[in-house]
Amino acid sequence: MEKQELEVCINAYGKALYSFCRQLAGNRQEADELYQDTFLRAMELSEKVDYTGNPKSYLLSVALRIWKNRKRKFAWRKRIADMQPIVEGQDVESVASTEPSPEEQVIGKEELAVVRQAVDKLPERLKLVVLLFYMEELSVKQTAEILKIPAGTVLSRLHQARKTLKKELESVINGKGTG
Repeated sequence: MEKQELEVCINAYGKALYSFCRQLAGNRQEADELYQDTFLRAMELSEKVDYTGNPKSYLLSVALRIWKNRKRKFAWRKRIADMQPIVEGQDVESVASTEPSPEEQVIGKEELAVVRQAVDKLPERLKLVVLLFYMEELSVKQTAEILKIPAGTVLSRLHQARKTLKKELESVINGKGTG
């Protein structure tokens, strides 16, 4: 990948990739590192990659592999000598195209926080499918390729995730209504 190709990839896919990194890492510092490492790794593998195909999918799969490797290394180190967890909290940001009222902003942030918390509670195998399919708006086929699983498994996991999220969000709503 040459400098011009890198700039094109960053301009075209940088925002979506960073958003995905934020969801995976859970905090800004880890997301920044993951984002930078993803592009560094893409540069290292530039001879093996066809950037005319689907570079966004490729970059997302690189970020996912790096994140999984870090998580695995952290778990291994934790078994040897217990340390503080990598994810200590999650920032909640809301981006709006029009300026809503302060009340709408607060409600929107609360709803977003509730949904993010519900997604974070999902088992990793379901969480990854939800993030790739809904947040990154990838097709079932692209999600399957990135995760290296069959498309039917992606559909099954999406179904399980929707069912789990529905229960979780209904219990939060019912909990607020009765309290």
